[in-house]
Amino acid sequence: MAAEHETFSLGDFTFADGNTLPDARIAYATYGELNQARDNAVVLPTWFVGTHADHEWMIGDGDGFVLDTSRYFVVVPSLFANGLSSSPSNTPPPFDRRRFPRPSIEDNVRAHHRLVSEHLEITGVELVIGGSMGAFQAFQWGLSHPDLVRRIMPTGGASTCSPHCRVFLEGVKAALLADPDYGDGEYEGPPERGLRAVGRVYAGWGLSQAFYRQALYRRMGFETLDSFLVDFWEAFFVDLDANDLLSQLDTWQRAELAKTAGYDGDLARALGDIRARAILAPGENDLYFPPEDMAREAEQMPNAELAVIPGPWGHFSDSGVDEECNEFVRETAHRLLARD
Repeated sequence: MAAEHETFSLGDFTFADGNTLPDARIAYATYGELNQARDNAVVLPTWFVGTHADHEWMIGDGDGFVLDTSRYFVVVPSLFANGLSSSPSNTPPPFDRRRFPRPSIEDNVRAHHRLVSEHLEITGVELVIGGSMGAFQAFQWGLSHPDLVRRIMPTGGASTCSPHCRVFLEGVKAALLADPDYGDGEYEGPPERGLRAVGRVYAGWGLSQAFYRQALYRRMGFETLDSFLVDFWEAFFVDLDANDLLSQLDTWQRAELAKTAGYDGDLARALGDIRARAILAPGENDLYFPPEDMAREAEQMPNAELAVIPGPWGHFSDSGVDEECNEFVRETAHRLLARD
């Protein structure tokens, strides 16, 4: 059973789009104990439509886990629009549904930094580790808070949403918006056909050609390809709120580290200013965050290396579904945490 989450009130929070959301809040869960110096923290931000529960495979007491709670105090803050933090689905008018502000990655990190520094009174972060949209946040933490963050480990992601990745996400959005039941976001019941269509689109991108060639969905408990499409992919997306999903897709598409104030679109300079020790860990066969993107980023960072997660699991390489991938992530995180 997943840990209970808590909420941190941000008060009136102004987003990069200029909108101020009254009584904004961040959901979070913590694991382990802060030491006396309050500097043994690890920040593990959530990924696309994920919550703290999706990351608990990484967290536990002992070095058999990626994050050992006998040594580290692990904080898992939720992205805006994940249904637990302030979201289109849980915000009252006039900022409900499609009227919700447009959070950026930098907005999320700014809110999470307030949680960490103001509310939890953490004085040092040993590691920020995050996959997919969590990877965007890990890069942003490293750039925005160099005196707090000692190490970063973005996995299965990038510092910036590439043009190809934006195109993939346009297909996801189009599948949902084509459902007339969506009704410009003012639906009374979920636009189920659109949400199921999103699952079908995602199925072709989330996992590699080799995954399907080897019928590895059987290892996930699905005997046939059709049952995998219906009982895994469609079932996952049909339970989500459509406006929350679209909000996070928008945040994802606009992710760009070089938009950080003072960098004027210069990604090389932004990456070069990340002083934290870093290991960038893409999935070997990730179709929309290919390892060559992280390889280029690592080359432009002063204290970074590349560690490609091997195997056919594509964007699922860092999601907890495969024991060999999990062990690679664990060993890599431990190697990074051992560095001064």
